[in-house]
Amino acid sequence: MFRIVTLAREYGSGGGRIAQLVARRLGWKLLDRGLVEEIAEAARIAPETAEKFDERPDPWFDRLAAELWQSPGLRGYIQGHAPARFDGDEAANLTRRIVEEAAEIGDCVIVGRGSQCILQQREDAFHVFVYAPRPERLARLLDRETEKSRAEVEKQLDTLDAARAAYVRDHFGEDWQNRHLYHLMLSSCLGEKEAVSIILSALHVAKTGTSPASGTLLTAQK
Repeated sequence: MFRIVTLAREYGSGGGRIAQLVARRLGWKLLDRGLVEEIAEAARIAPETAEKFDERPDPWFDRLAAELWQSPGLRGYIQGHAPARFDGDEAANLTRRIVEEAAEIGDCVIVGRGSQCILQQREDAFHVFVYAPRPERLARLLDRETEKSRAEVEKQLDTLDAARAAYVRDHFGEDWQNRHLYHLMLSSCLGEKEAVSIILSALHVAKTGTSPASGTLLTAQK
């Protein structure tokens, strides 16, 4: 039985919002931007500083001093020795520990952070990749990033997609878009509600071997 959903996404595909809706429909915890805040709390650094590390292949080696790391674990339940410094590798290591702990607890939707690789061997993890045509992603980002020019938004799209791909490649030795990492790959151009419905239906079929009735509201089965 699946107790975890991981969702990797192209930048601007709306995958984060889809993950949020899936978690809401299932009544599960969502690990997304909150994961960055937890890393920051564990490292005793500002969330905006930790966010610079988030899903990037070690871009800022020596920017933080050893004294920024003062916590031996996350909220006291992920135990371990404090490293000498907090850098990109330590951010990735701590992220792995948070993802693994969340998976042990279960009933969670985890967005990005290489979680599809970290939890690849778990039979209770269902892996999803959300993508969309480039014009649609650009249009969504231009609506959101109104203060930026089209050229700036295009550069941001390419930069963040490349960073996410590099993060997975550098830390896990995997191709971010390798279809064999996922149970389901779908385009958000189908529509937000439709994408959520497809994911929930796939979970239902995987669990029961049957398709849900049309219009059925899928919820987590305890």
